[in-house]
Amino acid sequence: MKNIRNFSIIAHIDHGKSTLSDRFIQFTDMVSDRDFKDQILDTMDIERERGITIKSQTICLPYTAKDGMTYHLNLIDTPGHVDFTYEVSRALASCEGALLLIDASQGVEAQTLANLYLAMEHNLNIIPVINKIDLPSADVDRVMTQIEEDLGLDPDTAIQASAKEGLGIDVLLESIVQKLPHPTGDAEAPLKGLIFDSHYDPFRGTIVHFRLFQGTIRPGDRIKFMSNNAVYKVEEVGLFQIVRVPQKTLSAGQVGYLIAGIKTVSDTRCGDTITLRDHPCDAALPGFKEAKPVVFSSIYPVASDGYGDLTTALEKLKLNDAALIYEKDSSVALGFGFRCGFLGLLHLEVVQERLEREYDLSLILTAPSVRYIIVLNDGSELIIDNPALYPDPTTIEKTKEPFIRASIMVPDRYMGAVMKLCLDRRGINKNYQYLTNNRLEMVFELPLSEVIYDFYDKLKTVTQGYGSFDYDIIDYRETRMVKLDILINGERVDALSQLVHRDRAEERGRHACTRLRDEIPRQMFKIAIQGAIGGKIVARKTVSPFRKDVTAKCYGGDITRKRKLLEKQKKGKKRMKMVGKVMIPQSAFLSVLKTDDN
Repeated sequence: MKNIRNFSIIAHIDHGKSTLSDRFIQFTDMVSDRDFKDQILDTMDIERERGITIKSQTICLPYTAKDGMTYHLNLIDTPGHVDFTYEVSRALASCEGALLLIDASQGVEAQTLANLYLAMEHNLNIIPVINKIDLPSADVDRVMTQIEEDLGLDPDTAIQASAKEGLGIDVLLESIVQKLPHPTGDAEAPLKGLIFDSHYDPFRGTIVHFRLFQGTIRPGDRIKFMSNNAVYKVEEVGLFQIVRVPQKTLSAGQVGYLIAGIKTVSDTRCGDTITLRDHPCDAALPGFKEAKPVVFSSIYPVASDGYGDLTTALEKLKLNDAALIYEKDSSVALGFGFRCGFLGLLHLEVVQERLEREYDLSLILTAPSVRYIIVLNDGSELIIDNPALYPDPTTIEKTKEPFIRASIMVPDRYMGAVMKLCLDRRGINKNYQYLTNNRLEMVFELPLSEVIYDFYDKLKTVTQGYGSFDYDIIDYRETRMVKLDILINGERVDALSQLVHRDRAEERGRHACTRLRDEIPRQMFKIAIQGAIGGKIVARKTVSPFRKDVTAKCYGGDITRKRKLLEKQKKGKKRMKMVGKVMIPQSAFLSVLKTDDN
């Protein structure tokens, strides 16, 4: 056990976690130069294209230190995005130490702080690492000052490195061995292990990633998951070394995998405790909670005959993504589909892209929504996330919506622009503090519904890319919520309905009507596009009709001849409007979700 080190790499998005992992793998000769590729631990195309880690990975690195001993370094890689904070916390609970990576040109950012606090909650030993020192814009002295003032860590312990160029990697590996503690635990005690991730293998079922805190596990053991009391027989245990390497046993302190014929990923919950069925441990490990979706959207196939393919695709995707929740849904305008729950907007985008790429589907998504609590006049509560389920307004006593605490870090010259953006989104300014002489942290309480729409893009725009953002959900608060319906030619289109704040309803209605007017093709009759709250019309746009010049044959003569022809045409158009159907193109549904800048 003294030769094991369990550690994680934590950082803000795009500060070089995956590149540093690549250098560790190369330095320890885990893979030949011929087989090596960048972002080797990122297995999805989307991760490679966007340069982000969505699914955390684990690898056991054999490293021979300067003292001649061979150590097993278990690197537990973590996702960088705010949507996956719970997964990061479970990965950190499996470690004794963490490398806190800071970009030498960007400095300390919002998630650097958030992840540092997460690591401190788990009492981890932290090694600060200043990465990207090879960049022309690198300012190591400024970052050293930030490490001391913003993070409260000793800047003299910080290691300077360039993961891209391979500078400082040997020093970093040596400091992991010297500065991070080895795991503790009794290999003879009852089995206690923490599940921090899992993925699906089409041939073997669910592969469970876990860390053993005490006890020993071997093939043939009967194990129990403590959250749902499910019992399985272990078929294989082993270590992650690019490929899975089976072992005869795994004991306390080790990080590895187990295969036990588990059919779906959702049966293995992140943060759950593994123990033996016949000799269970006394209590589960703390910190477990269910992954709860916060953003909801309906997904429909463009063609109605694609429903079967969408059903199959979602079932397969659910095997790999336990956080995805879906149920059947239907719409008058779009037919049959699914109402899905996501961890955040990035999670929504990833699921949409994976469905379209991996399963070759064409999809329509409705406007994202959050979960509201509605208190009715009789005192009962409804929890809704779908505008179609919104009750009669006369039966509602009050509505509550989720609020978040947002931590935004910006250079002080953008303070006014960020303040205006947050106050426009019904934000409450709680406090702000200078971290350095020209950099400040602003804390706002904001409604989650205002953040999921386009907040992150707008923040990047007003701060010219320098703003960084991190949030956590705090509570539900009373709000004035209304259902905004979109009527086309007098008919309500349920797929375009939105739940919005009363003060923003007219603005959202005008935006939706303007977008739809530009997308819906002209007909022979006039098309009215209206935004309505109940029976009150709050916005309207009109698609002009094509018009035949019926008076062209009249030259000279009495004006009454022209009037007669125009009246006849008017009656014909009125009759046509009554029987005419307006086909709404797919692009119209997508255009409503876009902001004015896109």
